[in-house]
Amino acid sequence: MMSTNETHCLCGLKREDFQTTINGKKTDLYILKNKWGNEVAITNYGGAIVAIMVPDKNGDYANVIQGHDNIQDVINSPEPYLSTLIGRYGNRICKGEFQLNGKKYQLAINNGPNSLHGGKSGFNTKVWDALMMNDETLILNYVSSYGEEGYTGEVKVTVAYIFNDDNELIIEYMATTNKKTVINLTSHGYFSLAGIANPTPTIDNLICEINADFYLPIDETSIPTGEIRLVKDTPFDFRTPKTIGQDINADNEQIKNGAGYDHCFVLNKKEEGELGFAARVKEPVSGRVMEVYTTEPGVQFYTDNWADGYKGQHGATFPRRSAVCFEAQHFPDSPNRPYFPSVILRPGEQYKQKTIYKFSIEK
Repeated sequence: MMSTNETHCLCGLKREDFQTTINGKKTDLYILKNKWGNEVAITNYGGAIVAIMVPDKNGDYANVIQGHDNIQDVINSPEPYLSTLIGRYGNRICKGEFQLNGKKYQLAINNGPNSLHGGKSGFNTKVWDALMMNDETLILNYVSSYGEEGYTGEVKVTVAYIFNDDNELIIEYMATTNKKTVINLTSHGYFSLAGIANPTPTIDNLICEINADFYLPIDETSIPTGEIRLVKDTPFDFRTPKTIGQDINADNEQIKNGAGYDHCFVLNKKEEGELGFAARVKEPVSGRVMEVYTTEPGVQFYTDNWADGYKGQHGATFPRRSAVCFEAQHFPDSPNRPYFPSVILRPGEQYKQKTIYKFSIEK
């Protein structure tokens, strides 16, 4: 499947270490390469991105996304969502329940009193059918059966990963259903722009900008209160770039509720569904920059508040707040908030989402 000699992989990952069979389906490792020789490594188990190899301002390469170096560690990761695809519903649904067509649906409770990231066995645990189109494109397909994890409708999902010569990792999602249902897909990349290491450095000094005038406050179980609040004069104001660490421990009820940042930001959009600028982070020592663009109305900004230094790839360790996540998505608990952008998908309609993570260097 791989077009280039594996021994020349920058990421140092071996295909055979990612090969196993789960319920009759084979897992594997796929490496996307652009003309600069930069790499993105993905396994079809949960669509996990296990490496993004890009240079710093001195030309030195590092992996800037947290991952594991073999399939068993991916499956048994202390962080089950580590840089994986998320579905059927990214983020939280209050008490795991919602109504659709006048019928009440009950999902698994797997995060305090709530349902998180699709339930106990979400898209992050599935073996996707994989097709490597060319050096830069991987297509993943999965059919989520009717009633899976308590959700209605059979949903067919396609996710394309494209790594182009502009160093953009483009993730395109498409889904259809045979029965009215709810859907909210995302990728839960744990980005460490300094490069993963032992220990992976903190994200406190990353300079961050988020294109949002509003954010969604949460209760103590991380469910949106329903309010849409201005970021102005709060720790959530990233309209002008500032370090993530500046206000991450602020004496603020919302920061306490999230144990740091774990909030959905309402992206500034001229029109619904437009591909627009969402966020930018710069790691000042390496000079690495990542920009995020998305068609989604929101981005969950998460500062890895629960990691405990567990082991990752090639002996790297992942301490608390050693990664930053920008999960492009619709808002949490939307099925229970009719005035949030709709997450309902009907037969004959197509769910579509496009998110871009663009890597560059600023000296």
